[in-house]
Amino acid sequence: MSVIGWLLLSAVVPGAAHLRAGWRKTGLALLGCYVAGLLALLWIVLSTDNLLGKLTENSWLTTITVTAAVLGAVWFGLIVHSFVVLRPSRMAQGGQILAGTLAGLLAVAVVLPFGVVTQYVWVYQKTLNDVFVNDPVERQVQAPVSEEDPWAGRDRVNILLLGGDADDNRIGVRTDSMNLASVDAKTGNTVLISLPRNLEDVRFRPGTPMAEHFPTGFRLPPDPGGGRSDLLNSVWEYADAHPELFGGKQHQGPQVLMDTIGYTLGLKVDWYALVNMWGLARLIDAIGGVTITVEQDVVFGKYNEGLVKAGTRKLKGADAMWYARSRTYSDDYTRMRRQRCVLAALLDQADPATVLTSFNKIALATKDLVKTDIPRPMLQHLVPLALKVKNAKVTSIQFVPPLINTGSPDWDKIRTIAQKTIRTSANPPAVAMSPKPAKTPDPTGSPTKDLSEGCGVT
Repeated sequence: MSVIGWLLLSAVVPGAAHLRAGWRKTGLALLGCYVAGLLALLWIVLSTDNLLGKLTENSWLTTITVTAAVLGAVWFGLIVHSFVVLRPSRMAQGGQILAGTLAGLLAVAVVLPFGVVTQYVWVYQKTLNDVFVNDPVERQVQAPVSEEDPWAGRDRVNILLLGGDADDNRIGVRTDSMNLASVDAKTGNTVLISLPRNLEDVRFRPGTPMAEHFPTGFRLPPDPGGGRSDLLNSVWEYADAHPELFGGKQHQGPQVLMDTIGYTLGLKVDWYALVNMWGLARLIDAIGGVTITVEQDVVFGKYNEGLVKAGTRKLKGADAMWYARSRTYSDDYTRMRRQRCVLAALLDQADPATVLTSFNKIALATKDLVKTDIPRPMLQHLVPLALKVKNAKVTSIQFVPPLINTGSPDWDKIRTIAQKTIRTSANPPAVAMSPKPAKTPDPTGSPTKDLSEGCGVT
Protein backbone atom coordinates (compact mmCIF):
# COMPACT_ATOMS: atom_id res chain seq x y z
CA MET A 1 0.00 0.00 0.00
CA SER A 2 2.83 2.39 -0.87
CA VAL A 3 0.32 4.44 -2.90
CA ILE A 4 -1.55 5.43 0.24
CA GLY A 5 1.71 6.23 2.02
CA TRP A 6 2.74 8.61 -0.75
CA LEU A 7 -0.72 10.18 -0.75
CA LEU A 8 -0.49 10.80 2.97
CA LEU A 9 2.91 12.43 2.49
CA SER A 10 1.51 14.56 -0.35
CA ALA A 11 -1.25 15.83 1.93
CA VAL A 12 1.38 17.56 4.09
CA VAL A 13 4.15 17.97 1.53
CA PRO A 14 2.53 18.75 -1.85
CA GLY A 15 4.50 17.40 -4.80
CA ALA A 16 5.90 14.35 -2.99
CA ALA A 17 3.77 11.88 -4.98
CA HIS A 18 4.58 13.62 -8.26
CA LEU A 19 8.30 13.40 -7.56
CA ARG A 20 7.89 9.72 -6.73
CA ALA A 21 6.05 9.14 -10.01
CA GLY A 22 8.68 10.92 -12.07
CA TRP A 23 6.78 14.14 -12.63
CA ARG A 24 9.82 16.11 -11.57
CA LYS A 25 8.92 19.59 -12.86
CA THR A 26 5.35 19.39 -11.54
CA GLY A 27 6.51 18.03 -8.19
CA LEU A 28 9.14 20.73 -7.74
CA ALA A 29 6.63 23.42 -8.77
CA LEU A 30 4.07 22.18 -6.23
CA LEU A 31 6.70 21.95 -3.52
CA GLY A 32 8.00 25.42 -4.36
CA CYS A 33 4.50 26.94 -4.19
CA TYR A 34 3.94 25.22 -0.86
CA VAL A 35 7.18 26.58 0.66
CA ALA A 36 6.50 30.02 -0.76
CA GLY A 37 3.02 29.99 0.78
CA LEU A 38 4.38 29.03 4.19
CA LEU A 39 7.01 31.76 4.01
CA ALA A 40 4.36 34.30 2.96
CA LEU A 41 2.17 33.29 5.90
CA LEU A 42 5.13 33.56 8.28
CA TRP A 43 5.96 36.99 6.88
CA ILE A 44 2.38 38.20 7.38
CA VAL A 45 2.36 36.97 10.98
CA LEU A 46 5.72 38.52 11.84
CA SER A 47 5.36 41.79 9.95
CA THR A 48 1.75 42.71 10.69
CA ASP A 49 1.34 44.97 13.67
CA ASN A 50 -1.72 44.27 15.80
CA LEU A 51 -2.53 41.07 13.94
CA LEU A 52 -5.35 40.07 16.30
CA GLY A 53 -6.90 43.50 15.88
CA LYS A 54 -6.65 43.23 12.09
CA LEU A 55 -8.53 39.94 12.27
CA THR A 56 -11.65 41.87 13.27
CA GLU A 57 -11.73 43.81 9.99
CA ASN A 58 -14.17 42.69 7.31
CA SER A 59 -11.53 42.87 4.56
CA TRP A 60 -9.21 40.49 6.40
CA LEU A 61 -12.00 38.11 7.36
CA THR A 62 -13.35 37.99 3.81
CA THR A 63 -9.86 37.32 2.47
CA ILE A 64 -9.35 34.48 4.94
CA THR A 65 -12.74 32.93 4.07
CA VAL A 66 -12.09 33.02 0.32
CA THR A 67 -8.49 31.80 0.71
CA ALA A 68 -9.53 28.88 2.90
CA ALA A 69 -12.25 27.85 0.44
CA VAL A 70 -9.85 28.02 -2.51
CA LEU A 71 -7.11 26.10 -0.68
CA GLY A 72 -9.62 23.42 0.28
CA ALA A 73 -10.50 22.90 -3.39
CA VAL A 74 -6.82 22.94 -4.37
CA TRP A 75 -5.88 20.33 -1.76
CA PHE A 76 -8.76 18.11 -2.83
CA GLY A 77 -7.56 18.30 -6.44
CA LEU A 78 -3.98 17.69 -5.33
CA ILE A 79 -4.86 14.39 -3.64
CA VAL A 80 -6.92 13.23 -6.60
CA HIS A 81 -4.18 14.07 -9.10
CA SER A 82 -1.48 12.57 -6.87
CA PHE A 83 -3.47 9.32 -6.85
CA VAL A 84 -3.71 9.35 -10.62
CA VAL A 85 0.01 9.94 -11.26
CA LEU A 86 0.91 7.09 -8.92
CA ARG A 87 -0.81 4.81 -11.50
CA PRO A 88 -2.95 2.63 -9.25
CA SER A 89 -4.04 0.69 -12.37
CA ARG A 90 -0.89 -1.41 -11.99
CA MET A 91 -2.32 -2.86 -8.79
CA ALA A 92 -4.58 -5.89 -8.54
CA GLN A 93 -8.30 -5.17 -8.76
CA GLY A 94 -8.83 -5.61 -5.02
CA GLY A 95 -5.93 -3.30 -4.28
CA GLN A 96 -7.28 -0.72 -6.69
CA ILE A 97 -10.66 -0.70 -4.95
CA LEU A 98 -9.10 -0.40 -1.49
CA ALA A 99 -6.59 2.25 -2.56
CA GLY A 100 -9.29 4.21 -4.40
CA THR A 101 -11.56 4.14 -1.37
CA LEU A 102 -8.82 5.29 0.98
CA ALA A 103 -7.72 7.96 -1.47
CA GLY A 104 -11.29 9.29 -1.67
CA LEU A 105 -11.56 9.42 2.10
CA LEU A 106 -8.22 11.20 2.32
CA ALA A 107 -9.30 13.73 -0.32
CA VAL A 108 -12.38 14.55 1.75
CA ALA A 109 -10.39 14.59 5.00
CA VAL A 110 -7.90 17.20 3.76
CA VAL A 111 -10.79 19.51 2.86
CA LEU A 112 -12.31 19.41 6.36
CA PRO A 113 -9.80 21.73 8.12
CA PHE A 114 -10.29 24.36 5.43
CA GLY A 115 -14.05 23.94 5.73
CA VAL A 116 -13.86 24.41 9.51
CA VAL A 117 -11.78 27.57 9.10
CA THR A 118 -14.22 28.93 6.52
CA GLN A 119 -17.21 28.23 8.74
CA TYR A 120 -15.59 29.63 11.90
CA VAL A 121 -14.51 32.84 10.18
CA TRP A 122 -17.94 33.29 8.57
CA VAL A 123 -19.70 32.88 11.93
CA TYR A 124 -17.18 35.19 13.61
CA GLN A 125 -17.64 37.87 10.96
CA LYS A 126 -21.43 37.64 11.06
CA THR A 127 -21.46 37.87 14.84
CA LEU A 128 -19.28 40.99 14.82
CA ASN A 129 -21.50 42.60 12.20
CA ASP A 130 -24.65 41.76 14.16
CA VAL A 131 -23.38 43.03 17.52
CA PHE A 132 -21.28 46.10 16.71
CA VAL A 133 -22.17 49.35 14.99
CA ASN A 134 -21.10 49.24 11.36
CA ASP A 135 -22.33 52.60 10.14
CA PRO A 136 -20.61 55.86 11.08
CA VAL A 137 -22.21 57.42 14.13
CA GLU A 138 -22.43 60.99 15.30
CA ARG A 139 -20.88 60.23 18.68
CA GLN A 140 -17.39 59.18 17.66
CA VAL A 141 -15.63 59.84 20.97
CA GLN A 142 -12.17 61.12 20.11
CA ALA A 143 -11.83 58.75 17.20
CA PRO A 144 -8.37 57.27 16.67
CA VAL A 145 -6.15 59.28 14.36
CA SER A 146 -3.32 56.86 13.64
CA GLU A 147 -2.16 53.28 14.06
CA GLU A 148 0.66 54.51 16.32
CA ASP A 149 -1.77 56.27 18.66
CA PRO A 150 -5.21 54.67 18.24
CA TRP A 151 -6.59 56.47 21.31
CA ALA A 152 -5.67 59.95 20.08
CA GLY A 153 -3.69 60.82 23.18
CA ARG A 154 -6.17 59.45 25.70
CA ASP A 155 -4.66 57.69 28.70
CA ARG A 156 -7.80 55.68 29.52
CA VAL A 157 -10.74 54.04 27.79
CA ASN A 158 -14.02 54.05 29.74
CA ILE A 159 -16.67 51.50 28.88
CA LEU A 160 -19.95 51.22 30.78
CA LEU A 161 -20.87 47.57 31.37
CA LEU A 162 -24.56 47.11 32.06
CA GLY A 163 -26.59 44.11 33.10
CA GLY A 164 -30.17 44.46 31.92
CA ASP A 165 -33.29 42.58 32.87
CA ALA A 166 -35.06 42.87 29.51
CA ASP A 167 -37.58 40.08 29.05
CA ASP A 168 -40.47 39.19 26.76
CA ASN A 169 -42.87 39.78 29.65
CA ARG A 170 -41.37 43.08 30.78
CA ILE A 171 -41.65 46.54 29.24
CA GLY A 172 -38.46 48.56 28.98
CA VAL A 173 -34.98 47.91 30.33
CA ARG A 174 -33.89 48.31 33.92
CA THR A 175 -30.12 48.31 34.31
CA ASP A 176 -29.77 46.42 37.59
CA SER A 177 -26.02 45.97 37.19
CA MET A 178 -23.89 49.05 36.38
CA ASN A 179 -20.10 48.84 36.25
CA LEU A 180 -17.75 51.28 34.61
CA ALA A 181 -14.52 49.69 33.37
CA SER A 182 -11.81 52.32 33.20
CA VAL A 183 -8.84 50.82 31.35
CA ASP A 184 -5.31 52.19 31.15
CA ALA A 185 -4.63 52.29 27.41
CA LYS A 186 -0.92 51.47 27.86
CA THR A 187 -0.83 48.86 30.61
CA GLY A 188 -4.36 47.42 30.62
CA ASN A 189 -4.65 48.06 34.37
CA THR A 190 -8.36 48.36 35.01
CA VAL A 191 -10.61 49.84 37.65
CA LEU A 192 -14.11 48.39 37.78
CA ILE A 193 -16.40 50.94 39.43
CA SER A 194 -19.74 49.56 40.60
CA LEU A 195 -22.74 51.77 41.20
CA PRO A 196 -25.79 50.45 43.09
CA ARG A 197 -29.14 50.19 41.35
CA ASN A 198 -30.91 51.97 44.22
CA LEU A 199 -28.95 55.22 44.10
CA GLU A 200 -31.46 58.00 44.79
CA ASP A 201 -31.72 61.67 43.77
CA VAL A 202 -29.46 61.08 40.79
CA ARG A 203 -28.03 64.31 39.41
CA PHE A 204 -27.76 65.03 35.70
CA ARG A 205 -25.16 67.04 33.84
CA PRO A 206 -26.12 70.74 33.87
CA GLY A 207 -27.64 71.96 30.63
CA THR A 208 -29.03 68.59 29.56
CA PRO A 209 -32.77 67.95 29.09
CA MET A 210 -32.87 65.64 32.12
CA ALA A 211 -31.18 68.29 34.31
CA GLU A 212 -33.69 70.88 33.19
CA HIS A 213 -36.58 68.53 33.94
CA PHE A 214 -35.12 67.39 37.29
CA PRO A 215 -33.12 70.40 38.55
CA THR A 216 -32.86 69.01 42.12
CA GLY A 217 -32.29 65.38 41.18
CA PHE A 218 -34.19 62.43 39.73
CA ARG A 219 -37.35 62.28 41.84
CA LEU A 220 -40.79 60.89 41.03
CA PRO A 221 -43.88 60.14 43.16
CA PRO A 222 -43.79 56.67 44.75
CA ASP A 223 -45.33 53.81 42.79
CA PRO A 224 -48.81 52.62 43.82
CA GLY A 225 -47.22 49.64 45.57
CA GLY A 226 -44.79 51.84 47.48
CA GLY A 227 -41.77 51.12 45.30
CA ARG A 228 -39.71 53.70 43.44
CA SER A 229 -39.15 54.21 39.72
CA ASP A 230 -36.65 57.05 40.12
CA LEU A 231 -33.53 55.13 41.08
CA LEU A 232 -30.36 54.99 39.01
CA ASN A 233 -31.45 51.72 37.38
CA SER A 234 -34.54 53.50 35.97
CA VAL A 235 -32.72 56.32 34.12
CA TRP A 236 -32.44 54.40 30.82
CA GLU A 237 -36.07 53.30 30.95
CA TYR A 238 -37.37 56.77 31.86
CA ALA A 239 -35.43 58.50 29.07
CA ASP A 240 -36.66 55.96 26.51
CA ALA A 241 -40.25 56.45 27.68
CA HIS A 242 -40.15 60.28 27.41
CA PRO A 243 -38.85 61.28 23.98
CA GLU A 244 -40.64 64.63 24.36
CA LEU A 245 -37.81 65.71 26.71
CA PHE A 246 -35.36 65.32 23.82
CA GLY A 247 -37.26 67.06 21.07
CA GLY A 248 -39.00 63.87 20.02
CA LYS A 249 -35.79 61.86 19.62
CA GLN A 250 -36.33 58.16 20.34
CA HIS A 251 -34.13 55.70 22.24
CA GLN A 252 -32.13 58.25 24.23
CA GLY A 253 -31.80 55.92 27.23
CA PRO A 254 -28.27 54.64 26.57
CA GLN A 255 -26.82 58.10 25.91
CA VAL A 256 -28.55 59.60 28.94
CA LEU A 257 -27.34 56.85 31.27
CA MET A 258 -23.76 57.07 29.96
CA ASP A 259 -23.74 60.82 30.41
CA THR A 260 -25.30 60.56 33.88
CA ILE A 261 -22.81 57.98 35.18
CA GLY A 262 -19.94 59.86 33.57
CA TYR A 263 -21.06 63.05 35.34
CA THR A 264 -21.48 61.18 38.63
CA LEU A 265 -17.91 59.83 38.47
CA GLY A 266 -16.26 62.82 36.80
CA LEU A 267 -15.33 60.77 33.72
CA LYS A 268 -16.11 60.69 30.03
CA VAL A 269 -17.82 57.42 29.14
CA ASP A 270 -16.76 56.33 25.67
CA TRP A 271 -19.16 53.46 24.98
CA TYR A 272 -21.55 51.10 26.65
CA ALA A 273 -22.25 47.39 26.43
CA LEU A 274 -25.59 46.11 27.71
CA VAL A 275 -25.57 42.44 28.63
CA ASN A 276 -28.84 40.59 28.88
CA MET A 277 -28.46 38.70 32.14
CA TRP A 278 -30.04 35.52 30.82
CA GLY A 279 -28.01 35.84 27.66
CA LEU A 280 -24.96 35.77 29.93
CA ALA A 281 -26.25 32.46 31.30
CA ARG A 282 -26.17 31.06 27.76
CA LEU A 283 -22.61 32.31 27.35
CA ILE A 284 -21.56 30.58 30.57
CA ASP A 285 -23.16 27.36 29.32
CA ALA A 286 -21.29 27.79 26.02
CA ILE A 287 -17.90 27.69 27.78
CA GLY A 288 -18.98 24.73 29.89
CA GLY A 289 -19.82 26.61 33.09
CA VAL A 290 -17.73 28.57 35.59
CA THR A 291 -16.15 27.36 38.81
CA ILE A 292 -17.27 29.51 41.73
CA THR A 293 -17.06 29.18 45.49
CA VAL A 294 -20.59 29.75 46.79
CA GLU A 295 -19.97 30.94 50.33
CA GLN A 296 -23.45 30.10 51.60
CA ASP A 297 -26.70 28.72 50.21
CA VAL A 298 -28.38 31.15 47.80
CA VAL A 299 -32.17 30.88 47.66
CA PHE A 300 -34.12 32.07 44.61
CA GLY A 301 -37.49 31.75 42.92
CA LYS A 302 -40.96 33.27 43.36
CA TYR A 303 -41.70 30.84 46.15
CA ASN A 304 -38.08 30.38 47.31
CA GLU A 305 -38.13 27.01 45.61
CA GLY A 306 -34.66 27.33 44.05
CA LEU A 307 -31.33 26.78 45.72
CA VAL A 308 -27.69 27.22 44.75
CA LYS A 309 -25.90 25.16 47.38
CA ALA A 310 -22.78 26.34 49.16
CA GLY A 311 -19.47 24.88 48.04
CA THR A 312 -16.86 25.15 45.31
CA ARG A 313 -17.97 23.64 42.02
CA LYS A 314 -18.68 24.38 38.38
CA LEU A 315 -22.01 26.17 37.96
CA LYS A 316 -24.14 26.05 34.84
CA GLY A 317 -25.41 29.30 33.38
CA ALA A 318 -28.78 29.39 35.17
CA ASP A 319 -27.28 28.66 38.59
CA ALA A 320 -24.49 31.19 38.03
CA MET A 321 -27.08 33.84 37.16
CA TRP A 322 -29.22 33.07 40.19
CA TYR A 323 -26.09 33.23 42.33
CA ALA A 324 -25.38 36.66 40.83
CA ARG A 325 -28.94 38.01 40.87
CA SER A 326 -30.85 36.66 43.85
CA ARG A 327 -31.68 39.06 46.68
CA THR A 328 -33.72 36.56 48.70
CA TYR A 329 -32.55 36.72 52.34
CA SER A 330 -29.91 39.12 51.06
CA ASP A 331 -29.57 42.69 49.72
CA ASP A 332 -28.42 44.70 46.70
CA TYR A 333 -24.89 45.09 48.00
CA THR A 334 -24.26 41.40 48.59
CA ARG A 335 -25.66 40.77 45.13
CA MET A 336 -23.24 43.32 43.66
CA ARG A 337 -20.35 41.44 45.26
CA ARG A 338 -21.58 38.13 43.84
CA GLN A 339 -21.91 39.71 40.39
CA ARG A 340 -18.31 40.85 40.65
CA CYS A 341 -17.31 37.27 41.52
CA VAL A 342 -19.03 35.92 38.41
CA LEU A 343 -17.23 38.52 36.25
CA ALA A 344 -13.90 37.56 37.85
CA ALA A 345 -14.56 33.86 37.19
CA LEU A 346 -15.41 34.55 33.54
CA LEU A 347 -12.32 36.70 33.04
CA ASP A 348 -10.12 34.02 34.59
CA GLN A 349 -11.65 30.91 33.05
CA ALA A 350 -12.58 31.96 29.50
CA ASP A 351 -9.15 31.03 28.14
CA PRO A 352 -8.36 30.88 24.39
CA ALA A 353 -8.55 27.06 24.27
CA THR A 354 -12.02 27.09 25.82
CA VAL A 355 -13.20 29.81 23.47
CA LEU A 356 -11.88 27.96 20.42
CA THR A 357 -13.42 24.60 21.27
CA SER A 358 -16.82 26.20 22.00
CA PHE A 359 -16.63 28.84 19.31
CA ASN A 360 -19.97 28.31 17.56
CA LYS A 361 -21.91 28.12 20.84
CA ILE A 362 -20.21 31.26 22.13
CA ALA A 363 -20.92 33.14 18.89
CA LEU A 364 -24.57 32.15 18.99
CA ALA A 365 -24.91 33.20 22.62
CA THR A 366 -23.10 36.49 22.01
CA LYS A 367 -25.47 37.53 19.24
CA ASP A 368 -28.40 37.58 21.68
CA LEU A 369 -26.30 38.67 24.63
CA VAL A 370 -24.87 42.10 23.90
CA LYS A 371 -26.21 45.43 22.76
CA THR A 372 -23.53 48.09 22.33
CA ASP A 373 -22.67 51.33 20.56
CA ILE A 374 -18.99 50.44 20.09
CA PRO A 375 -18.18 51.22 16.45
CA ARG A 376 -17.09 48.21 14.41
CA PRO A 377 -13.79 49.84 13.29
CA MET A 378 -12.74 50.32 16.93
CA LEU A 379 -12.54 46.55 17.47
CA GLN A 380 -9.09 46.34 15.92
CA HIS A 381 -7.85 48.50 18.79
CA LEU A 382 -10.06 47.15 21.56
CA VAL A 383 -9.08 43.51 21.00
CA PRO A 384 -5.38 43.97 21.90
CA LEU A 385 -6.44 46.21 24.79
CA ALA A 386 -8.71 43.44 26.07
CA LEU A 387 -5.78 41.01 25.95
CA LYS A 388 -3.78 43.43 28.09
CA VAL A 389 -6.63 43.52 30.62
CA LYS A 390 -6.62 39.71 30.78
CA ASN A 391 -3.10 39.76 32.26
CA ALA A 392 -3.19 43.14 34.01
CA LYS A 393 -4.16 44.36 37.46
CA VAL A 394 -7.94 44.62 37.85
CA THR A 395 -9.19 46.38 40.96
CA SER A 396 -12.73 47.25 41.88
CA ILE A 397 -14.62 49.71 44.00
CA GLN A 398 -18.26 49.51 45.01
CA PHE A 399 -20.14 52.63 46.06
CA VAL A 400 -22.29 50.93 48.67
CA PRO A 401 -22.93 51.52 52.39
CA PRO A 402 -21.11 52.33 54.56
CA LEU A 403 -18.91 54.04 51.97
CA ILE A 404 -21.88 56.08 50.75
CA ASN A 405 -25.50 56.55 51.72
CA THR A 406 -27.52 55.48 48.68
CA GLY A 407 -30.56 57.41 49.91
CA SER A 408 -28.66 60.69 50.17
CA PRO A 409 -25.40 60.29 48.23
CA ASP A 410 -22.41 62.54 48.72
CA TRP A 411 -21.72 63.25 45.04
CA ASP A 412 -18.44 65.06 45.66
CA LYS A 413 -17.17 62.11 47.70
CA ILE A 414 -18.11 59.65 44.96
CA ARG A 415 -16.32 61.73 42.35
CA THR A 416 -13.23 62.24 44.52
CA ILE A 417 -12.87 58.54 45.38
CA ALA A 418 -13.36 57.50 41.75
CA GLN A 419 -10.66 59.90 40.55
CA LYS A 420 -8.24 58.85 43.31
CA THR A 421 -8.79 55.17 42.57
CA ILE A 422 -8.05 55.67 38.88
CA ARG A 423 -4.90 57.66 39.63
CA THR A 424 -3.69 54.92 41.97
CA SER A 425 -4.36 52.27 39.32
CA ALA A 426 -2.36 54.24 36.75
CA ASN A 427 0.53 54.80 39.18
CA PRO A 428 0.50 51.96 41.73
CA PRO A 429 2.70 52.53 44.78
CA ALA A 430 5.90 50.54 45.04
CA VAL A 431 5.58 47.48 47.26
CA ALA A 432 8.55 45.95 49.04
CA MET A 433 9.14 42.33 48.11
CA SER A 434 8.54 39.83 50.90
CA PRO A 435 7.77 36.10 50.94
CA LYS A 436 4.54 36.61 52.93
CA PRO A 437 3.04 40.11 52.77
CA ALA A 438 1.59 41.11 56.10
CA LYS A 439 -2.20 41.18 56.12
CA THR A 440 -2.61 44.55 57.78
CA PRO A 441 -5.33 47.09 57.11
CA ASP A 442 -4.64 49.58 54.35
CA PRO A 443 -3.45 52.74 56.18
CA THR A 444 -5.06 54.92 53.50
CA GLY A 445 -8.44 53.36 54.12
CA SER A 446 -8.78 52.70 50.41
CA PRO A 447 -12.09 51.04 49.48
CA THR A 448 -10.58 49.39 46.40
CA LYS A 449 -9.98 45.66 46.13
CA ASP A 450 -8.95 43.00 43.64
CA LEU A 451 -11.77 41.89 41.38
CA SER A 452 -11.90 38.44 42.96
CA GLU A 453 -11.29 39.63 46.53
CA GLY A 454 -13.99 38.47 48.89
CA CYS A 455 -15.29 35.82 46.50
CA GLY A 456 -16.01 32.64 48.40
CA VAL A 457 -15.59 34.34 51.76
CA THR A 458 -18.48 34.52 54.20
